[in-house]
Amino acid sequence: MSEFHGSASRGSTPRPDRTPPPPTRAKGLRHRLAELRGPGTPAKALDARALAALAANPGCARRAVLDGAGVDKARLATALGAPSGFGQSQFALTRGNAFEARVKADGGAELLRLAHARLDPGAEPPAGAAVPDLAAHGPEGRTARTALALREATRAGGWTLLDHPMLALDVAGSLAFLEPDAVVVHPDGSWSVVEIKSFPMVDGAADPAKVGAAARQAAVYVLALEEVAARLDPVPEVRHRVLLVCPRDFSNLPAGSAVDVRRQRAVTARQLARLTRIEEITETLPENTCFAPDRPAEELTAAVEAVPAAYAPECLSTCELAFHCRDRARETGAVTRLGRPLRAELGGLATVAEVLSAARGASGEAADPAVAALRRAAALRAEALRTAAETAAARAEALRAAGASPENAGEVTACP
Repeated sequence: MSEFHGSASRGSTPRPDRTPPPPTRAKGLRHRLAELRGPGTPAKALDARALAALAANPGCARRAVLDGAGVDKARLATALGAPSGFGQSQFALTRGNAFEARVKADGGAELLRLAHARLDPGAEPPAGAAVPDLAAHGPEGRTARTALALREATRAGGWTLLDHPMLALDVAGSLAFLEPDAVVVHPDGSWSVVEIKSFPMVDGAADPAKVGAAARQAAVYVLALEEVAARLDPVPEVRHRVLLVCPRDFSNLPAGSAVDVRRQRAVTARQLARLTRIEEITETLPENTCFAPDRPAEELTAAVEAVPAAYAPECLSTCELAFHCRDRARETGAVTRLGRPLRAELGGLATVAEVLSAARGASGEAADPAVAALRRAAALRAEALRTAAETAAARAEALRAAGASPENAGEVTACP
């Protein structure tokens, strides 16, 4: 949609007193995000892992605007002097790629066998499943080709395997292109997401934390697939049980497990819907804000600090800027660095200084449940310390009365 800032009759002379619009605010969002990213700096595409982390921390405007603008946060963190080791090692990537290639060999025969056994055992066993070509120019072309392949597979019936399809999802006003490992179309026309991971499944069970992370990532793909399905008539079913494929017992043989992601899908959808739109965030930033890594460190620091952050310890495993944000949280004494559960318990007390002041009775309302709990805890601590001191003093006096020094307390106690 073109933007229009005024009108005049044909042949009229423009009014010289008309105030021009602000030079940056009048530009489209895409242009504004390119300015934030830096001239000539390519955008870093969002992936499902980043979206799952973004949805897990919807209050962080800093991550929302940086991810929306396609800023390379790893390079930015290095330029700020707080590099992060976030990400997979090259060895893990190589091992994961080799395992995925094995799972998808022979036209995905083993993968489809696992999908039939774990997700749809009542359907006809897959034999000679279709594997459409999804190649196209650019992410937009691949997204359109994937949507067409899904529609054709749904109408055709039978088993179809889509290898690395491309999906699109609108996130806070910015379009994210997502690439799941695979999507399976069942004979009844329903769709299932397939996640292939390199962590092992020992005796049929895998690390719960890693399974949870995979489920959150798969939930993002389910949401994107639902948007594609909504444009078809009739609307096909997007299954909420995804297939997780992992190595069996530290071998290179695949094992499959059905994972119900309904809860993760609901949480992710709710959190993404609550994200502040990027347009609203960019409107609050100074005109010349830019996150290009080649800018001076002082300018970069000022630009990053202009966007509010919501740091929590969980960010260390999900965000490249976590070390920088943690340092700032420590400098300001923010209680969020101690964890979200504690932050929630403290109510309106946002800093460690405020917490200690409330516990000592120097500030805060006594009727506040958080303040009352802190003062009660402080009183119990003081009583425990006083009791311990009195016990130690009495024991020392008893030792002196027995003619032993406190240094020999262990020997006296050990005597019969």
